[in-house]
Amino acid sequence: MNLKIALLPGDGIGPEVLDQAVKCLQAVEETFHHTFIYKEAAVGAIAIDRSGNPLPEDTLNLCKEADAVLFGAIGDPKYDNDPTAKVRPEQGLLKLRKELGLFANIRPVKVFPTLLANSPLKTEIISGTDFIIYRELTGGIYFGEKKLNEEGTIASDLCEYSEKEISRIAHLAFKASKNRSKKLTLVDKANVLESSRLWRKVVSKISESYPEVELDYLFVDNAAMQIILNPRQFDVILTENMFGDIISDEGSVIGGSIGLLASASVGEKNALFEPIHGSYPQAKGKNIANPIASILSAAMLLEHFGLFEEAMSVREAVDKSLKKGIVTPDLNAKSQYGTHQVGDYIADNIVDEEDDLNMNDENIGLGKSTII
Repeated sequence: MNLKIALLPGDGIGPEVLDQAVKCLQAVEETFHHTFIYKEAAVGAIAIDRSGNPLPEDTLNLCKEADAVLFGAIGDPKYDNDPTAKVRPEQGLLKLRKELGLFANIRPVKVFPTLLANSPLKTEIISGTDFIIYRELTGGIYFGEKKLNEEGTIASDLCEYSEKEISRIAHLAFKASKNRSKKLTLVDKANVLESSRLWRKVVSKISESYPEVELDYLFVDNAAMQIILNPRQFDVILTENMFGDIISDEGSVIGGSIGLLASASVGEKNALFEPIHGSYPQAKGKNIANPIASILSAAMLLEHFGLFEEAMSVREAVDKSLKKGIVTPDLNAKSQYGTHQVGDYIADNIVDEEDDLNMNDENIGLGKSTII
Protein backbone atom coordinates (compact mmCIF):
# COMPACT_ATOMS: atom_id res chain seq x y z
CA MET A 1 0.00 0.00 0.00
CA ASN A 2 1.13 3.54 -0.73
CA LEU A 3 0.28 6.19 1.85
CA LYS A 4 1.10 9.89 2.17
CA ILE A 5 1.56 10.73 5.84
CA ALA A 6 1.81 14.28 7.14
CA LEU A 7 4.08 14.57 10.19
CA LEU A 8 3.34 17.33 12.70
CA PRO A 9 5.96 16.99 15.48
CA GLY A 10 4.73 20.06 17.36
CA ASP A 11 6.24 21.14 20.67
CA GLY A 12 8.11 19.76 23.69
CA ILE A 13 8.64 16.03 23.44
CA GLY A 14 6.47 15.82 20.33
CA PRO A 15 9.37 15.59 17.84
CA GLU A 16 11.16 12.93 19.93
CA VAL A 17 8.22 10.55 20.31
CA LEU A 18 7.08 11.11 16.74
CA ASP A 19 10.51 10.07 15.49
CA GLN A 20 10.06 6.70 17.20
CA ALA A 21 6.62 6.19 15.66
CA VAL A 22 8.11 6.88 12.21
CA LYS A 23 10.88 4.35 12.91
CA CYS A 24 8.20 1.75 13.51
CA LEU A 25 6.27 2.68 10.39
CA GLN A 26 9.50 2.38 8.40
CA ALA A 27 9.99 -1.08 9.90
CA VAL A 28 6.47 -1.97 8.76
CA GLU A 29 7.32 -0.72 5.27
CA GLU A 30 10.38 -2.95 5.16
CA THR A 31 8.69 -6.01 6.58
CA PHE A 32 5.39 -5.86 4.70
CA HIS A 33 6.58 -4.15 1.49
CA HIS A 34 4.57 -0.93 1.72
CA THR A 35 5.59 2.57 0.68
CA PHE A 36 4.86 5.47 3.02
CA ILE A 37 5.83 9.00 2.01
CA TYR A 38 6.41 11.41 4.91
CA LYS A 39 6.27 15.19 4.82
CA GLU A 40 6.80 17.33 7.92
CA ALA A 41 5.28 20.68 8.87
CA ALA A 42 5.14 23.02 11.88
CA VAL A 43 2.20 23.42 14.24
CA GLY A 44 1.69 24.88 17.72
CA ALA A 45 4.16 27.04 19.62
CA ILE A 46 7.00 26.43 17.17
CA ALA A 47 4.74 27.62 14.34
CA ILE A 48 3.78 30.73 16.32
CA ASP A 49 7.47 31.51 16.86
CA ARG A 50 8.14 31.20 13.14
CA SER A 51 5.07 32.81 11.62
CA GLY A 52 2.76 34.06 14.36
CA ASN A 53 0.19 31.40 13.38
CA PRO A 54 -0.28 28.11 15.30
CA LEU A 55 -1.60 26.46 12.11
CA PRO A 56 0.05 27.95 9.01
CA GLU A 57 -1.75 27.55 5.69
CA ASP A 58 1.07 25.38 4.34
CA THR A 59 0.62 22.98 7.24
CA LEU A 60 -3.14 22.84 6.80
CA ASN A 61 -2.84 22.22 3.06
CA LEU A 62 -0.31 19.45 3.63
CA CYS A 63 -2.72 17.73 6.04
CA LYS A 64 -5.63 18.04 3.62
CA GLU A 65 -3.60 16.47 0.83
CA ALA A 66 -2.27 13.60 2.97
CA ASP A 67 -3.91 10.23 3.52
CA ALA A 68 -3.35 10.61 7.27
CA VAL A 69 -1.73 12.89 9.83
CA LEU A 70 0.63 11.68 12.56
CA PHE A 71 0.80 14.24 15.34
CA GLY A 72 3.34 14.71 18.14
CA ALA A 73 2.27 17.05 20.94
CA ILE A 74 1.38 20.68 21.39
CA GLY A 75 1.84 23.36 24.06
CA ASP A 76 4.45 25.60 25.66
CA PRO A 77 4.73 27.07 29.20
CA LYS A 78 5.25 30.60 27.91
CA TYR A 79 1.68 30.52 26.61
CA ASP A 80 0.21 28.39 29.42
CA ASN A 81 1.44 30.90 32.00
CA ASP A 82 0.22 33.97 30.12
CA PRO A 83 -3.56 34.41 30.45
CA THR A 84 -3.42 37.51 28.24
CA ALA A 85 -2.01 35.68 25.22
CA LYS A 86 -4.33 36.09 22.24
CA VAL A 87 -2.68 33.39 20.14
CA ARG A 88 -2.08 29.98 21.71
CA PRO A 89 -0.61 26.69 20.45
CA GLU A 90 -3.80 24.75 21.22
CA GLN A 91 -5.72 26.96 18.81
CA GLY A 92 -3.77 25.29 16.03
CA LEU A 93 -4.95 21.81 16.99
CA LEU A 94 -8.56 22.91 17.47
CA LYS A 95 -8.58 24.60 14.08
CA LEU A 96 -6.96 21.56 12.45
CA ARG A 97 -9.66 19.28 13.84
CA LYS A 98 -12.35 21.63 12.57
CA GLU A 99 -10.81 22.16 9.12
CA LEU A 100 -10.30 18.42 8.58
CA GLY A 101 -13.77 17.58 9.90
CA LEU A 102 -12.37 15.27 12.59
CA PHE A 103 -15.56 14.81 14.56
CA ALA A 104 -14.73 11.59 16.43
CA ASN A 105 -11.87 11.10 18.86
CA ILE A 106 -11.25 7.44 19.68
CA ARG A 107 -9.23 6.68 22.80
CA PRO A 108 -8.59 3.07 23.87
CA VAL A 109 -7.97 2.48 27.58
CA LYS A 110 -6.36 -0.90 28.09
CA VAL A 111 -4.30 -2.23 30.98
CA PHE A 112 -1.12 -4.11 30.13
CA PRO A 113 -0.77 -7.18 32.41
CA THR A 114 2.96 -6.56 32.87
CA LEU A 115 2.30 -3.05 34.20
CA LEU A 116 -0.45 -3.72 36.74
CA ALA A 117 1.85 -2.71 39.59
CA ASN A 118 2.44 0.70 37.99
CA SER A 119 -1.15 1.79 38.43
CA PRO A 120 -2.14 3.85 41.47
CA LEU A 121 -5.25 1.64 41.66
CA LYS A 122 -5.42 -1.87 43.11
CA THR A 123 -4.63 -4.73 40.75
CA GLU A 124 -7.93 -6.49 41.48
CA ILE A 125 -9.82 -3.35 40.38
CA ILE A 126 -8.05 -2.69 37.09
CA SER A 127 -7.05 -6.15 35.88
CA GLY A 128 -8.80 -6.86 32.58
CA THR A 129 -9.73 -3.23 31.89
CA ASP A 130 -10.30 -2.72 28.16
CA PHE A 131 -12.64 0.01 26.96
CA ILE A 132 -12.78 2.70 24.28
CA ILE A 133 -13.94 6.30 24.64
CA TYR A 134 -15.70 7.88 21.66
CA ARG A 135 -15.48 11.63 22.22
CA GLU A 136 -17.24 14.12 19.95
CA LEU A 137 -14.52 16.48 18.83
CA THR A 138 -15.78 19.48 16.86
CA GLY A 139 -18.81 20.71 18.79
CA GLY A 140 -19.77 21.67 22.32
CA ILE A 141 -18.37 24.27 24.65
CA TYR A 142 -14.88 24.37 23.09
CA PHE A 143 -16.28 25.65 19.81
CA GLY A 144 -19.32 27.57 21.00
CA GLU A 145 -19.68 31.34 21.02
CA LYS A 146 -17.43 33.00 23.60
CA LYS A 147 -18.20 36.30 25.31
CA LEU A 148 -16.41 38.61 27.72
CA ASN A 149 -17.91 41.86 28.92
CA GLU A 150 -16.04 45.14 28.50
CA GLU A 151 -14.93 45.17 32.12
CA GLY A 152 -13.52 41.65 31.80
CA THR A 153 -15.59 40.51 34.78
CA ILE A 154 -18.22 38.28 33.14
CA ALA A 155 -17.46 35.50 30.65
CA SER A 156 -19.47 32.79 28.94
CA ASP A 157 -18.92 29.85 26.60
CA LEU A 158 -21.86 28.42 24.67
CA CYS A 159 -22.29 24.63 24.61
CA GLU A 160 -24.20 23.84 21.44
CA TYR A 161 -24.90 20.56 19.62
CA SER A 162 -27.01 19.58 16.64
CA GLU A 163 -28.74 16.27 16.02
CA LYS A 164 -26.42 15.68 13.05
CA GLU A 165 -23.27 16.14 15.15
CA ILE A 166 -24.52 13.68 17.74
CA SER A 167 -25.81 11.15 15.23
CA ARG A 168 -22.64 10.74 13.20
CA ILE A 169 -20.43 9.86 16.17
CA ALA A 170 -23.14 7.75 17.83
CA HIS A 171 -23.26 5.46 14.79
CA LEU A 172 -19.48 4.99 14.94
CA ALA A 173 -19.66 4.11 18.64
CA PHE A 174 -22.50 1.62 18.16
CA LYS A 175 -20.65 -0.07 15.28
CA ALA A 176 -17.54 -0.37 17.43
CA SER A 177 -19.54 -1.88 20.26
CA LYS A 178 -21.05 -4.48 17.90
CA ASN A 179 -17.55 -5.81 17.32
CA ARG A 180 -16.61 -5.79 21.00
CA SER A 181 -18.68 -6.70 24.07
CA LYS A 182 -21.89 -5.12 22.78
CA LYS A 183 -22.31 -2.58 25.57
CA LEU A 184 -22.40 1.19 25.06
CA THR A 185 -22.52 3.77 27.84
CA LEU A 186 -23.61 7.33 27.09
CA VAL A 187 -22.00 9.79 29.51
CA ASP A 188 -23.80 13.13 29.90
CA LYS A 189 -25.34 15.56 32.38
CA ALA A 190 -28.95 15.24 31.27
CA ASN A 191 -30.30 16.12 34.72
CA VAL A 192 -28.99 19.68 34.23
CA LEU A 193 -28.05 20.42 30.62
CA GLU A 194 -30.41 20.79 27.68
CA SER A 195 -27.64 19.78 25.30
CA SER A 196 -27.26 16.51 27.22
CA ARG A 197 -30.98 15.85 26.97
CA LEU A 198 -30.67 16.16 23.19
CA TRP A 199 -27.82 13.65 23.29
CA ARG A 200 -30.03 11.18 25.16
CA LYS A 201 -32.91 11.65 22.75
CA VAL A 202 -30.79 11.16 19.62
CA VAL A 203 -28.70 8.25 20.95
CA SER A 204 -31.77 6.47 22.31
CA LYS A 205 -33.41 6.64 18.89
CA ILE A 206 -30.27 5.41 17.11
CA SER A 207 -29.99 2.48 19.52
CA GLU A 208 -33.13 1.00 17.93
CA SER A 209 -31.00 0.27 14.86
CA TYR A 210 -28.52 -1.69 16.99
CA PRO A 211 -30.70 -4.07 19.05
CA GLU A 212 -27.73 -6.33 19.85
CA VAL A 213 -25.98 -3.50 21.73
CA GLU A 214 -27.00 -2.79 25.32
CA LEU A 215 -27.33 0.96 25.91
CA ASP A 216 -26.67 2.40 29.35
CA TYR A 217 -26.64 6.00 30.64
CA LEU A 218 -24.44 7.61 33.29
CA PHE A 219 -24.19 11.19 34.49
CA VAL A 220 -20.62 12.38 34.04
CA ASP A 221 -19.92 12.81 37.77
CA ASN A 222 -21.01 9.21 38.42
CA ALA A 223 -19.07 8.01 35.38
CA ALA A 224 -15.93 9.66 36.73
CA MET A 225 -16.33 7.68 39.96
CA GLN A 226 -17.17 4.42 38.22
CA ILE A 227 -14.09 4.59 35.98
CA ILE A 228 -12.02 4.46 39.17
CA LEU A 229 -14.21 2.10 41.19
CA ASN A 230 -14.87 -0.50 38.49
CA PRO A 231 -13.34 0.27 35.09
CA ARG A 232 -13.97 -3.26 33.83
CA GLN A 233 -17.69 -2.56 33.58
CA PHE A 234 -17.15 -0.39 30.50
CA ASP A 235 -16.86 -1.44 26.87
CA VAL A 236 -17.56 1.62 24.69
CA ILE A 237 -18.14 5.06 26.24
CA LEU A 238 -19.80 7.74 24.11
CA THR A 239 -19.74 11.35 25.22
CA GLU A 240 -19.50 15.00 24.19
CA ASN A 241 -16.37 17.06 23.77
CA MET A 242 -15.50 18.46 27.19
CA PHE A 243 -16.68 15.43 29.18
CA GLY A 244 -14.64 13.20 26.87
CA ASP A 245 -11.57 15.35 27.30
CA ILE A 246 -11.77 14.99 31.08
CA ILE A 247 -12.69 11.32 31.49
CA SER A 248 -10.20 10.12 28.88
CA ASP A 249 -7.39 11.78 30.85
CA GLU A 250 -8.81 10.18 33.98
CA GLY A 251 -8.82 6.82 32.24
CA SER A 252 -5.20 7.28 31.25
CA VAL A 253 -3.96 6.91 34.83
CA ILE A 254 -5.50 3.43 35.17
CA GLY A 255 -2.66 1.85 33.21
CA GLY A 256 0.06 3.59 35.21
CA SER A 257 1.30 6.10 32.64
CA ILE A 258 -0.30 8.59 30.27
CA GLY A 259 2.63 7.74 27.99
CA LEU A 260 0.91 4.50 26.96
CA LEU A 261 -2.32 5.75 25.45
CA ALA A 262 -2.88 6.41 21.78
CA SER A 263 -5.77 8.08 20.00
CA ALA A 264 -7.34 8.53 16.60
CA SER A 265 -9.38 11.50 15.39
CA VAL A 266 -11.41 10.65 12.33
CA GLY A 267 -13.83 12.32 9.96
CA GLU A 268 -15.53 11.41 6.73
CA LYS A 269 -12.37 12.03 4.64
CA ASN A 270 -9.46 12.68 6.99
CA ALA A 271 -7.81 11.05 9.98
CA LEU A 272 -5.25 12.17 12.55
CA PHE A 273 -3.39 9.97 15.04
CA GLU A 274 -1.69 11.20 18.21
CA PRO A 275 -0.72 10.24 21.75
CA ILE A 276 -3.07 11.71 24.34
CA HIS A 277 -0.25 13.09 26.49
CA GLY A 278 0.83 16.71 26.34
CA SER A 279 4.08 18.29 25.25
CA TYR A 280 5.83 17.65 28.63
CA PRO A 281 8.36 20.47 28.08
CA GLN A 282 10.30 19.55 31.22
CA ALA A 283 11.47 16.37 29.47
CA LYS A 284 12.34 17.96 26.14
CA GLY A 285 15.71 16.82 24.83
CA LYS A 286 16.41 14.55 27.82
CA ASN A 287 15.68 11.23 26.10
CA ILE A 288 13.26 10.18 28.85
CA ALA A 289 9.84 10.63 27.20
CA ASN A 290 7.79 7.48 26.72
CA PRO A 291 7.32 6.88 22.96
CA ILE A 292 4.85 3.99 23.28
CA ALA A 293 1.69 6.11 23.00
CA SER A 294 3.00 7.64 19.79
CA ILE A 295 3.98 4.22 18.44
CA LEU A 296 0.56 2.78 19.29
CA SER A 297 -0.99 5.79 17.53
CA ALA A 298 0.90 4.67 14.43
CA ALA A 299 -0.63 1.22 14.93
CA MET A 300 -4.08 2.81 14.96
CA LEU A 301 -3.16 4.56 11.70
CA LEU A 302 -2.36 1.19 10.15
CA GLU A 303 -5.64 -0.27 11.37
CA HIS A 304 -7.54 2.67 9.90
CA PHE A 305 -6.33 1.60 6.45
CA GLY A 306 -7.13 -2.08 7.01
CA LEU A 307 -3.52 -3.08 7.69
CA PHE A 308 -4.45 -5.25 10.66
CA GLU A 309 -1.53 -7.68 10.49
CA GLU A 310 0.87 -4.77 10.33
CA ALA A 311 -0.79 -3.07 13.30
CA MET A 312 -0.63 -6.31 15.28
CA SER A 313 3.10 -6.60 14.58
CA VAL A 314 3.58 -3.15 16.14
CA ARG A 315 1.48 -4.05 19.19
CA GLU A 316 3.34 -7.33 19.66
CA ALA A 317 6.68 -5.51 19.53
CA VAL A 318 5.40 -3.06 22.16
CA ASP A 319 4.32 -6.00 24.34
CA LYS A 320 7.82 -7.48 24.06
CA SER A 321 9.42 -4.24 25.19
CA LEU A 322 7.13 -4.09 28.22
CA LYS A 323 7.66 -7.74 29.16
CA LYS A 324 11.43 -7.41 28.91
CA GLY A 325 11.47 -4.15 30.87
CA ILE A 326 12.86 -2.13 27.99
CA VAL A 327 10.93 0.97 29.00
CA THR A 328 11.45 4.63 29.84
CA PRO A 329 11.81 5.93 33.42
CA ASP A 330 8.11 6.75 33.82
CA LEU A 331 7.47 3.00 33.88
CA ASN A 332 10.62 2.02 35.77
CA ALA A 333 12.56 4.67 37.66
CA LYS A 334 15.71 2.54 37.47
CA SER A 335 15.49 1.99 33.73
CA GLN A 336 18.64 2.64 31.71
CA TYR A 337 16.67 2.94 28.48
CA GLY A 338 15.64 6.20 26.88
CA THR A 339 13.14 7.34 24.28
CA HIS A 340 15.34 6.45 21.33
CA GLN A 341 16.44 3.08 22.68
CA VAL A 342 12.85 1.97 23.36
CA GLY A 343 11.87 3.09 19.88
CA ASP A 344 14.82 1.22 18.35
CA TYR A 345 13.93 -1.97 20.20
CA ILE A 346 10.29 -1.90 19.16
CA ALA A 347 11.17 -1.12 15.52
CA ASP A 348 13.77 -3.91 15.46
CA ASN A 349 11.20 -6.40 16.75
CA ILE A 350 8.79 -5.51 13.96
CA VAL A 351 11.46 -6.39 11.40
CA ASP A 352 12.76 -9.51 13.16
CA GLU A 353 10.19 -12.29 13.51
CA GLU A 354 12.11 -14.21 16.15
CA ASP A 355 10.15 -14.69 19.37
CA ASP A 356 13.03 -14.49 21.81
CA LEU A 357 15.15 -11.44 21.21
CA ASN A 358 17.51 -9.80 23.66
CA MET A 359 18.81 -6.28 23.80
CA ASN A 360 22.54 -5.75 24.14
CA ASP A 361 22.67 -3.68 27.33
CA GLU A 362 26.20 -2.37 26.66
CA ASN A 363 25.19 -0.93 23.31
CA ILE A 364 22.02 0.54 24.80
CA GLY A 365 24.22 2.43 27.20
CA LEU A 366 26.11 3.80 24.23
CA GLY A 367 22.90 4.90 22.58
CA LYS A 368 22.91 2.06 20.03
CA SER A 369 20.44 -0.75 19.45
CA THR A 370 21.47 -4.26 18.48
CA ILE A 371 19.67 -7.57 18.57
CA ILE A 372 21.65 -10.65 19.65
